[in-house]
Amino acid sequence: MKMNNSPMAQALHLAETAARLGEVPVGAVVIERGSGRLVTATHNRVEADHDPTAHAEVLALREAAALLRTPRLVNCDLYVTLEPCPMCAQAIAFARIGRLIFGAYDPKGGGVEHGARIYDQATCHHRPEVIGGMRESDCAAMLQKFFRARR
Repeated sequence: MKMNNSPMAQALHLAETAARLGEVPVGAVVIERGSGRLVTATHNRVEADHDPTAHAEVLALREAAALLRTPRLVNCDLYVTLEPCPMCAQAIAFARIGRLIFGAYDPKGGGVEHGARIYDQATCHHRPEVIGGMRESDCAAMLQKFFRARR
């Protein structure tokens, strides 16, 4: 099915859903490169699943791999509203995602452009093309609003 709106717009909508459910507002969308076909779309479910690994990116990778029946998603792009943490960055590398597009940068917990910089490590066997800052202000504003309400 072809998406009616951009993948990042859909990821933002999923992040809003996560926030309403009390989850950190992060949404992730996997699309097939070339066709633009939506493979899967999800949001954080850490609290709901009682699972510290239930980040939007990990859930999206699991679902996409199961649907496409392959652990290697080389013909897929991952859109996510926040710079992936080190755990998610490594999972993205293991999945062989072709391109990672994220919204807000995460100087404190990020693992791509900040912190561990997973893809810059000699032990990382796959580095996706990385595009950061897509709809950055929208993504950052949502996160700031969520955390401000919790203080």
